[in-house]
Amino acid sequence: MKKGKVVLVGTGFVGMSMAYAMLNRGGINELILIDIDKEKTKGEEMDLSHGLPFAHQKMIIKAGDYDECKDAEVVVITAGIAQKPGQTRLELAETNTKIMKSITKSIMASGFNGVIVVASNPVDLMTYVVSKVSGLPKNQVLGSGTVLDTARLRYIMAEYLNISSKNIHAYVMGEHGDSSFVPWEHAYVGCKRVEDVIKDNNYPMEDLEKIHKDVVNAAYEIINKKKATYYGIGVALTRLVKAIIENENCILTVSTYLKNGEYGQDDIYIGVPAIIGENGVRELVKLELNIDEQAKLDNSCKIIKEMRSDSIDKIIDENYVKLKKDSKRKLHFIKR
Repeated sequence: MKKGKVVLVGTGFVGMSMAYAMLNRGGINELILIDIDKEKTKGEEMDLSHGLPFAHQKMIIKAGDYDECKDAEVVVITAGIAQKPGQTRLELAETNTKIMKSITKSIMASGFNGVIVVASNPVDLMTYVVSKVSGLPKNQVLGSGTVLDTARLRYIMAEYLNISSKNIHAYVMGEHGDSSFVPWEHAYVGCKRVEDVIKDNNYPMEDLEKIHKDVVNAAYEIINKKKATYYGIGVALTRLVKAIIENENCILTVSTYLKNGEYGQDDIYIGVPAIIGENGVRELVKLELNIDEQAKLDNSCKIIKEMRSDSIDKIIDENYVKLKKDSKRKLHFIKR
């Protein structure tokens, strides 16, 4: 395994926003780009490489194929299709499940044994798919989860309170979607509880829920204005990869696996605070949720599990049989 080698699968807006952020931020030694559109991928390699003279460190950037995964430290998957008008979330999940499976089989065929970071939507479901198909230890497969939601929360709170976002310690938990929630009892401004800050400044307590609604609606608003979101998640993915590469042991709200009844759940990937290091998820950070917050988390998990049982698990099993019969065929995916 090469220290600081990252493979990016999917050179759409999200993937290339991450690649550009990595070019500017540094911290990795080699970035491999993979996409079904070979010409576009080569063009992306050239365009990024021309900025290397002004980058923070020496870095190799090149278009490649799945054999490059074999000695990579991290593989990031951003490939998949976006939700189309009139398409249900379940239909989107079914299509992207097939894409994730093909990608994952190709990654694992190289002999890869690093950490996989999933950003394709619905991210909690797609992380589950990649985990099931790859067979990697659960800690080595994680999704971007509510990392971006948390960043949006901290930005909006910082604007509201006129405090640096670096001093806002609050988290969005649950599904990366409308059923997410904020455990406000565990939200702090510096070392002071947010709820106390609100009271001391005579702000309406209802503003906290308005802030959360603004977080949930942020993606919709951006999409309405510019058709897609990609810069924010690109930077968020760069932050997550950096935490793994540099073994930071920092706390991020990733989509991670609950297996022993944590938060009253089992056998599900969902966004919760976790300590992230060189092997992916080192451990969960268990928060005490109140009755309302626990109900919201349970609802998030219920939505995900229902989608899984409706068709996702069946697609995984069907593809296992099919792929075993034809393990040598070349696997492709639809670019995001």
